[in-house]
Amino acid sequence: MTNIERFIERIYESESDKEEYDMKKIINPWKDMEGYNCFGCSPDNEAGVRMEFYEDGDEVVSIWKPRPEYQGWLNTLHGGIQSVLLDEICGWVVFRKLQTGGVTSKMETRFRKSISTNDTHVVLRASLREQKRNIAIIEARLYNSMGELCTEATCTYFTFPKEKAETEMHFHSCEVEQEEILPLI
Repeated sequence: MTNIERFIERIYESESDKEEYDMKKIINPWKDMEGYNCFGCSPDNEAGVRMEFYEDGDEVVSIWKPRPEYQGWLNTLHGGIQSVLLDEICGWVVFRKLQTGGVTSKMETRFRKSISTNDTHVVLRASLREQKRNIAIIEARLYNSMGELCTEATCTYFTFPKEKAETEMHFHSCEVEQEEILPLI
C-alpha cells in the first residue's frame, strides 16, 4: 500500500492515530515572487485550481478538492480542468525530479470515468517515464476519492537548460520541506 493510500484510508481518524508517512511537501519556488499568478499552482489565484504537491518516492502527488465552479455538466468535473490538473502535476515532475523548467509540447489524455464536483477530493500521481536529452515523457493519473482511476495522461515536456530556466522562469531549485507531513484536504 502506498503512503497516499494509507493517508486516504486514515484521513478522518484522529491526529494521534496517524501513522508515519514518507511524503514531503514540495516547496513552491515562486510563492513569494511578485506577479506570480499561475492558474495551476498559485495559492493566491482565486480563479485558479491552487494545487499543492508532495513527493512520494519517485512520484509527485497532489490531493485536490473539486469545486462546483469547475463543472462541465451538472456535478461533473470539466474535462479541461482535469487536463489542467494532469498537465500541472507533470510540470512539477520536471521541476522537482529534473530540477529545471520546461513547457508541454504534447499531451495525450484518456478519460475513463467522470468525476463528481461533489467528491471530497481527488488524488493525482505523476512520474517520469523516460528522458532523452531535453525531452521528458511523464505519466500522470487522476483518481476519485474511492481510489478509482478516472483520467490518465502522458505528457511530453521540452525541458530547458538550467540557465534558461533561471532567466526565463525564475527557477533556481525545487526543494521539499524537511519534516514529513500529511496534506490536509
